[in-house]
Amino acid sequence: MPQDVRFDLPFTTPVSEHLEYARERHLRWVWDMGLVRSQAGFEEYQSWDLPEAAARTYPHASADDMVVLMNWFSLAFLFDDQFDTGQPDRADRIAEVARELIVTPLRPAGTAPRVVCPITVAWAEVWAHLSDGMSLTWRTRFAASWGRFLVAHTEEVDLAAQGLEGTLGLKEYAEFRRRTVGIHHSIDAGERSRRFEVPPQVQAHPLMIRMRDLASDTIGFMNDIHSFEREKRRGDGHNLIAVLHRETGCTWEEAAAEAYRMTTECLDEYLELEARVPQMCEELGLSAEQRVQVRMGVEAIQHWINGNYEWALTTGRYAAAKEGPAATAELAGKGSLDDLLAV
Repeated sequence: MPQDVRFDLPFTTPVSEHLEYARERHLRWVWDMGLVRSQAGFEEYQSWDLPEAAARTYPHASADDMVVLMNWFSLAFLFDDQFDTGQPDRADRIAEVARELIVTPLRPAGTAPRVVCPITVAWAEVWAHLSDGMSLTWRTRFAASWGRFLVAHTEEVDLAAQGLEGTLGLKEYAEFRRRTVGIHHSIDAGERSRRFEVPPQVQAHPLMIRMRDLASDTIGFMNDIHSFEREKRRGDGHNLIAVLHRETGCTWEEAAAEAYRMTTECLDEYLELEARVPQMCEELGLSAEQRVQVRMGVEAIQHWINGNYEWALTTGRYAAAKEGPAATAELAGKGSLDDLLAV
């Protein structure tokens, strides 16, 4: 399954004009914070081009906020890669660090972490900036979404440590993937990137709840397709194509085709619901200002669907063919060249 699989998206999204300004500062920050600890690790990280992902998913952020968002991006991706199949006992340390990441938004901003490693120290700094100026309602919503994502990540690591990562059925996997992809809090961050908040009654409406879930499913399945070669190298069974191949006994090509069909089905349903947003606004009796906030909230979802898709087509993280230390590490079951969980 080649990385450059294309989807027909009915909308395009902009790219931040602050990409290069923020990229330079972000890469310096990553090195200074110890989020990469070797030259090989730094070069591999650069090949992922996460700054472009942030610039596409949060295109309206200010220059300084774009740096903050890039810094936050690095934490989620780098933490995701810390499990080593050759060291299953490492799952306990990952769970300990995940708990620290979960509680950080529940403490006063700027509180020093109790569990110390490069990722927790960096997250405490990032959260102080990310939460600045946002309401308690938004911070609580973000914290809940962020917490569910990290709990799911820990569950995924536990399954891998027990040699059970390839045992989820299709229905179980689809529900699990919605949590592990981490899109809900990423969409929440779209509000922070433009300094607005979607009205609470809209967030609680069944239409918006379903739209956010479908966006998560669409992005998660797209990600599984684009990252399939990397995850196959690592022996990672948490991938829609791998689940379909195992459960149905079909060929890899047939599994990939079915994954594509499932992805487009989710996207089509999302688009059908998005067309009903004006009707929801009428139903809720929203003011003109609130309708603008809703429109920007929908744009935040679109930015994530299209921005993540465009980035995934070219990022070195999902390269089908890879050589050097990173490829060697992946073949050994590692996601990262550097240990970021030690002090």
